[in-house]
Amino acid sequence: MSLAVLVGVGLLGGLGAVARFLLDGAVSRRTTGPFPWGTLTVNLSGAFVLGILVGAAVDGDAHRLAGTGLLGAFTTFSTLAFESHRLAEDGRSRAAAVNLAASMVLGVLVAYAGRELGGAW
Repeated sequence: MSLAVLVGVGLLGGLGAVARFLLDGAVSRRTTGPFPWGTLTVNLSGAFVLGILVGAAVDGDAHRLAGTGLLGAFTTFSTLAFESHRLAEDGRSRAAAVNLAASMVLGVLVAYAGRELGGAW
């Protein structure tokens, strides 16, 4: 990997993290209750776009930049796990389970849909 790609991954990672923060905040401001709709939206949209990249057979440096840099920083498994744990600690075990299950099942489905869409190009 070249120095330019390494720097690009870092810069796009910063952009992805800021985009995650903005989208999560925008969704969270429009929803009520303890369920982490913002994180679910971020992770599902990231899985969909990553599926598109895979379906379109994006590889090499372009995949490193977009998939690892931008989308790797945009999506957040750790926040999903933390928010699910927090829901369970607060006595909302059903919401925690729904969050985990919805994230996993819907994540696979939207990644598959993105892959199919990407492969059609």
